[in-house]
Amino acid sequence: MRHGSSLLKASLVFLLSAPIAGCGGGDAPTEAEREAREEAFRQSMSGVVLEGFFTVGDGAELRKERYEISKVSKLGGDIWVFQARIQYGSRDVTVPVPVRMEWAGDTPVLSLTEVAIPGLGTFTARVLFYDEEYVGVWRHGEVGGLHFGQIVPDPNSE
Repeated sequence: MRHGSSLLKASLVFLLSAPIAGCGGGDAPTEAEREAREEAFRQSMSGVVLEGFFTVGDGAELRKERYEISKVSKLGGDIWVFQARIQYGSRDVTVPVPVRMEWAGDTPVLSLTEVAIPGLGTFTARVLFYDEEYVGVWRHGEVGGLHFGQIVPDPNSE
């Protein structure tokens, strides 16, 4: 295993486990607080682009990825739909992606488990969003890796 990949994995494990382990502390949010944070998330993730990089396996090579998110909406419970244009490698598809959204304190964590995405295949992922950044892990069949990047306004968004 390469040193850079090990360091990135260790950082990712810390980032994903720290909020869940209770570093943020506090009681469960009230209904009004939950609704406010969900609305803030919906607004912050609509009309944006996730621009970043992903790795494959233990490799240290960073490959470009791009997700254009036109809008995010809550279906009910903890199920949300991301209207997304997904671009990586030679792939370029626009699809609605249903995900489970969980919260580590005030931090949204996308949870996708064995979900078939038309034109791409079946994926599992965990992605943490914080401020204007995202970081996560992904798996597609026997292959997986890490991904991370910036959340920026989409200049083509209305």
